[in-house]
Amino acid sequence: MIEPFGQIGKVFIIIGIISIALGLILIFMNKIPYIGKLPGDIIIQRKNFTFYFPLMTSLLLSIILSLICWILSRK
Repeated sequence: MIEPFGQIGKVFIIIGIISIALGLILIFMNKIPYIGKLPGDIIIQRKNFTFYFPLMTSLLLSIILSLICWILSRK
């Protein structure tokens, strides 16, 4: 009966670590060069409207995270 609670605890710890990592990334994002400023990122600016879609940044981060997950899953 205690085992399912142990699994839930591990899930909460992993979610917490991911939340901390995302928070640190958001805090230091302005200091990381080229993130959000790559060629291919779409920026449309009007008088009262700005639309920003980081297409190339999203693709690059997706590739990097996919490689990390693939390397970690090989073990």
